[in-house]
Amino acid sequence: MYYNESKKINISITVNYFLGGFALEKIVIIFTGGTISMKNDPNLNAAIPSLSGKDILKMVPNIKEIAQIEIIQFGNSPSPHLTPELLVNLRREVENVIKQQVKGVVITHGTDTLEETAYFLDLTINSEKPIVLTGAMKNSSEVGYDGPNNLIASVITASSEKAKNKGVLVAFNNEIHAARDVTKTHTSSIDTFKSLETGPIGVVDNNKAYFYRNIETRNYIPVDHLEPRVSLLKVAFGMEDKIIRFLVDSGEKGIVIEGTGRGNVPPKLAEGIEYAISKGVIVVLVSRCPMGRVDASYGYKGGGKHLESLGVIFGGNLSGQKARIKLMAALAYSNNYNEIKKLFEEEKT
Repeated sequence: MYYNESKKINISITVNYFLGGFALEKIVIIFTGGTISMKNDPNLNAAIPSLSGKDILKMVPNIKEIAQIEIIQFGNSPSPHLTPELLVNLRREVENVIKQQVKGVVITHGTDTLEETAYFLDLTINSEKPIVLTGAMKNSSEVGYDGPNNLIASVITASSEKAKNKGVLVAFNNEIHAARDVTKTHTSSIDTFKSLETGPIGVVDNNKAYFYRNIETRNYIPVDHLEPRVSLLKVAFGMEDKIIRFLVDSGEKGIVIEGTGRGNVPPKLAEGIEYAISKGVIVVLVSRCPMGRVDASYGYKGGGKHLESLGVIFGGNLSGQKARIKLMAALAYSNNYNEIKKLFEEEKT
């Protein structure tokens, strides 16, 4: 299970090594679960959580040559089981770790929601120390289990002096990605994580992390909780307003709309958006396209220009899932429309 306030599973194991007479710097690995911690159950013929962090480290004995390793067994759950409360607890754990004398932090995580956790931590933790997320696409019972390689690559990345001040990173398949840009692109391929518009920020090659560029600007939202009442709605032609009206009347505080193209919606759906805004609900617009940004290019009913006039906040080129995370954090920070709008307008593009 993931961490909770009443029952915390936190096993710290420090392995100290010396290389060439010098102590290696400490990397803390926080294990949360996911496919990297799974193996096949013969009765179910399906993968289930099975391995502890200590079990996984036994598969990568050469990791001792890279850094001192401390293990925190935060939990062992599939990432679709993540909740806002658990995500906040994980952030608290990371904050506690980076206050210590450590070089960096590695977090193992299920790949389904890894990009959301990475982006949340990137938004809400202000530290120069590297924080690197990783996982696996194949479980430990499968040929080609990629967990050990991804774990080593992540420790190498977190140990690199050049990884400082780059925000939260994702290391997968020997590529390094910025949390804001990366997304899961394939259901099963081991090279699933891609930064479609920018490309990876770096690579791991021959036991060294190489970086191509820096992160010029990053958003920081100083919150220690999330507003859970935020929904994500993907748009298709012919959709009406009943879903939005239901969400508003059910008490949602924010809605992220994945519009078509540049950020457009059917005219009837636009009526629902107008209703939501009239009730004080914050509406953020992004595109369902995997690349490109939304813009007030079209003036017809439901077009971006019309939605802008209603008070819809544009989410740049953020994905729907990341815009939702950002709105959850923004609403936890402020209920003021102008402040929230400013947070999204400052978004790096």
